Amino acid sequence: MIRPSFLDSESRQDLIELTRDGSAAHRLARRANALLLLDDGMSCEAVAKVLYLDDDTIRTWHRLYQEDGIEGLASFGYEGSACRLTGEQRERLTAWITEALPRTSREIGAWIARECGIEYEGRSGLIALLHRLGMEHRKPTAISRKLDPAKQAVFIRNYEALLNQLPADEAVMFADAVHPTHAVRAVGCWAPKDIPVAITQSSGRERLNIHGAIDLETGNTRMLDVLVVNAASTIMLLMAIEAMYPGKRLIHVFLDNARYHHAKLVQQWLARSECRIRLHFIPSYCPHLDPIERLWGLMHRAGEGARHSAAPVRTAPPAPGPHRRFATLAAASLPITAVIPAAAVYPPPSIQSLL
Repeated sequence: MIRPSFLDSESRQDLIELTRDGSAAHRLARRANALLLLDDGMSCEAVAKVLYLDDDTIRTWHRLYQEDGIEGLASFGYEGSACRLTGEQRERLTAWITEALPRTSREIGAWIARECGIEYEGRSGLIALLHRLGMEHRKPTAISRKLDPAKQAVFIRNYEALLNQLPADEAVMFADAVHPTHAVRAVGCWAPKDIPVAITQSSGRERLNIHGAIDLETGNTRMLDVLVVNAASTIMLLMAIEAMYPGKRLIHVFLDNARYHHAKLVQQWLARSECRIRLHFIPSYCPHLDPIERLWGLMHRAGEGARHSAAPVRTAPPAPGPHRRFATLAAASLPITAVIPAAAVYPPPSIQSLL
């Protein structure tokens, strides 16, 4: 005779979970097993105890078999209820949502009750209906009202034409300025409920001023850390770009319409006979057409702030100094030149020396 209680608690729990396996084949076999035990004369309570179920479940299985036979036993109720709206009503609802763009499911439920005479008591049923109609809740993308699609199309067409006819002795770069701020940003973390987690705020809002450019073909960049972004820093950046490509006859630089890019000082520097830079201006309010903006986004996500694991009352390390190099830019799988103080390479120029 096999003695009872030969299983340890862990093994017993594993076996119980196995008996409650949710696969369709296993569930159908358990139902058939329950009916056979009932047919052998066992009570619903006894069968439920043997199969680790409740007796109401055993009675439900017996009722299903009495009503529909094996088909009733094999029905697991996956079909769901039929939609309460007719096809014509669903089309009207889809057209109304497409035109009105309602903010909440409550508005949609009110429209259905008013136009179709059908009340949806639960929010889950209404959400399921919207999903079946191919709807989803999302925020609209904000775009500038001054955006000019025609100018964008012309810019893209001209840019593609330039690339398709670019000689080997010419290069293309995108330039822009960015101003990362030294500031601590608190982010969520897992921590014990009864232990406070804190981080020390950085003092002030010290920031860097980086004037940089990127070559999309090679991934090379030139980054200058300047005291202020203005016409002088623009000229210093263009000088650095020329130094990057001593063998190039012409370098095309694409940049935005910042006022300092159009400054008279910059125009006078470009008018020199030996200048190898040609500027191209991106349409206004179109940062998405300037690829270097994506590099700035990567820098903001990976190179700013301090991140710590959850721990009781931790503080951030001191904010980096004004000439802290952005090592994380090099980790972006791009051969990026380190951010360097402009004065370390180019002494602060006089106005006349720039011309």
